[in-house]
Order: sequence, then C-alpha cells, then structure tokens
Amino acid sequence: MNSETIPLLAHASSAAVVAYRSGRAVTAQQFLADAVRLAERLPASRHVLNMCADRYRFTVGLAACLMTERVSLLPSTHTPEVMERLIEFAPDVFCLTDDPACNIALPRVPFPAPEHGDPALPAPADHAALDIPRIPVTQAAAIVFTSGSTGMPVPYTKTWGKLARCVRDGAPRFGLLDGRTHTLIGTVPAQHMYGFESTVLLALLSGNAFNAERPFYPADIAAAVAAVPRPRVLVTTPVHLRALQSAGTQLPPVDLIISATAPLPLELALEAEAAFHTRLLEIYGSTETGQIATRRTAESAVWRLWPGVRLAARGDRVVAEGGHVEQTTPMCDVIEITGEEEFLLHGRTADLVNVAGKRSSFSYLNAQLNAIPGVVDGAFFLRDTDTGGTGVARLAAVVVAPALSVAELTEQLRRRIDPVFLPRPLVLVDRLPRNATGKLPLLVLQSLAERHLRASGAQ
Repeated sequence: MNSETIPLLAHASSAAVVAYRSGRAVTAQQFLADAVRLAERLPASRHVLNMCADRYRFTVGLAACLMTERVSLLPSTHTPEVMERLIEFAPDVFCLTDDPACNIALPRVPFPAPEHGDPALPAPADHAALDIPRIPVTQAAAIVFTSGSTGMPVPYTKTWGKLARCVRDGAPRFGLLDGRTHTLIGTVPAQHMYGFESTVLLALLSGNAFNAERPFYPADIAAAVAAVPRPRVLVTTPVHLRALQSAGTQLPPVDLIISATAPLPLELALEAEAAFHTRLLEIYGSTETGQIATRRTAESAVWRLWPGVRLAARGDRVVAEGGHVEQTTPMCDVIEITGEEEFLLHGRTADLVNVAGKRSSFSYLNAQLNAIPGVVDGAFFLRDTDTGGTGVARLAAVVVAPALSVAELTEQLRRRIDPVFLPRPLVLVDRLPRNATGKLPLLVLQSLAERHLRASGAQ
C-alpha cells in the first residue's frame, strides 16, 4: 500500500498568509482552524458539491473534505439535468453553499458563520507551531466532469498526488518560488479546473496566497488587485483581458498575468503586456489533463510541456500522457509536435466548418467579425447540430456592435469572407451570453438564434 503523503499547505509558519478577504490577511493557522471546524459539521456523506462563491470558503470546504477523505465534485454546469446525473453518480451527494438563496436540488449545508469575527483571527507569532495535515497521494481529491460527446457529464477522478505534482511543477514556470508571498487574484471561479488549479491549489501548494473575491467587471478587477499587496498575479481569461483593454482600465501594478480557457490572440497579448507593463503567460490544458503547457504568447508560438508530460501521435489524434496526467488522454486540438517537450497549436478539431463544400474555421470567421470597426464582441456558431433539410451547414452569429445595423455588419462581412459563410441569422445583442470562464455554450447560442427567428417570423 502506498503510504506517501503530501502536506495540505506549503506554508512555513502559522503566521504565513494563505488568503486575503476584503483586503485582510488570513493566516495558515486560521485557515486550518476554519477547515477543522467545518469538517466537524459536515454530514457523513462522502461526496460534496462545493458551490461556495467566496474563494476562501470554497478552499476551506476543499480542505475539510481532504482532511476527512471526502471527495469534491466539480461539474462544469449546475443545470437541473446535470444535478440529476450527479445524484445518479453519487446518491449521497450534498451541496455546501455560502448563498442563502441557493436553489440547487440537493441536500444543502450552509457554510457556517465565523466564530471569531470575519475574516480572521489576529496573526500568531512567527514561531508558532503549525500542524499541517498530510494527504495520501492516492486519495481521490476531486472528480471533475466534461460534457462528453453526448452532452452528458463524464467523470474524471483527480488524486491528490497528481494534482499536487501539476501545480508544483507549474509554480517555477510562473516564478512563484522566489521566497516572496505572491497573491493570486482570479477572475475565474474556483470550481472551474483552471481556477481550481491556478488560484486555489497553486496558492496552497506553493506557499503563496489567493484573493477570496472573484471580480468580473474591469473596475472590480482593478479594485481587487489594489486591495492586496505585491507581488500580484492576475489569473484571468482572454475575455476579461479584452474587456480591460476596451474599457481603458488602469490596473494597479501587477507582476504577472496568467491567461487560459481560450486561445489568446497575439495582438491581445502584446497589447496587454504593453498596457499593464508586465509579463503575460498562457496556459494550455483541459479538464481531463489539467494544465500541461505554457508559453509567453507575446514572444513565441511554441508551447513548453510540463515536466514528465509527453504528447504522442496515435492514429489521427494526439494524446497526452505521463507526468501528472492521470490517464492517456486524446486531445481535442490540432497539434504539431515539434520536439520532445514542445508543440504548436493549430486550433481545435471541432473548429473546422464545411459549408457547401467550402472549408473555413470558426477561429478565422470570428477573427474577421471582430476586426470590423464598431464590433465589441461577436461569435459564429452552427445554427443547429445537423445540416437541416438542405444538407448544408447553417451558420449564425451573435454580435455586440452598438453603432452598427445588421445590414452594415453583413456588408462588412461580405467584403471579408466567402458569401457561403455569411451568418443567417446575425443577431445583435447587448452582450454575449458568456459563462463564468468567458466561454459561449453552444446550446445557449442555438437557443438564442431560434428565439430570434421565431420573433422575426424568419425561417
């Protein structure tokens, strides 16, 4: 039996800062005390849906689960259908929440009110002893879910040892092991694999700190950055970076920006580094593999793999294996392997679109759409999953362009793309229905297009 363990925290003393809440420091001692107190109040069930929006409370919940061998379930969405599937997968699951209005159809456990004030006790002396729990490397820490080919959640178990190896191998890439306490400010939720690894676990296992808030709007992001001490790391997405740029928001000094969840255009990377006077590193990975590579997008298109992780061609697919990757995993991208530890990314396999025998990609079409002066945000998508009665794929687009009409946008697109790819319909909206990580769920887009067509009487 494997008896190897890894500490829950990499912090060296009781007074080390683990988190900031409302600008106030929370020490390692307080964090562990909060986790122990919560663990004592959890029901006997083994599976937990951790819905706490406050990143600190989410992390306390995670720690309480790890200390008591409970498993955190992290589905990508929380629709009634997904909750039904979750109950089928784990009938004993309960929901840990810090939202009094939470309406998740599961037994609910409210996050307990603090006993010693909010958010933390006074910091103890630097020499105070710290009894850090050690977690077996083979212990199931979390189960994450992908939508799968059928749209139904597919579970992937993440063990503590593999999760820890992933973030420990990543910390040196980000320069987070220089003896200073870096504070991670995340615009992505802790429940998402990227936010889970790059804010919560990265702070715990590298001896750094995270900010409890999850700011969304540019002004809120700037305020969250200003509320914590340097060195500061902004963990974000291309959507949030573009919003910061468009709003002309002046960020307080940040020492590093990390981006993931979608490809980062070179132009945006260059603009962000220039505007915010810092380095920007991009992460590549997936829910199944976790983060497996990084690059400085403004300097190179080449991705560098995490230590021990390797890519290999298997038929017409590229798979990831080794290192912290739990199992050999086919990647959903067009990848060119350029070396043992390097590769180039040429887009997603699902990115290609064929209309009436002509080929293009959603990446190209979206780039042309967003390059039109006056377009704030926009995206193409397949109007439905089949090709309709004509046998021809039907494209649609949603666009945020306050000063432009549908006719003006269509004329601009006609000058940029082949007419067979012109969207029908082209729907003007106030904002795109992006989720918490900036992605656009296809079913939401398809529903939006169909509602528009019904309202206009078009077919």
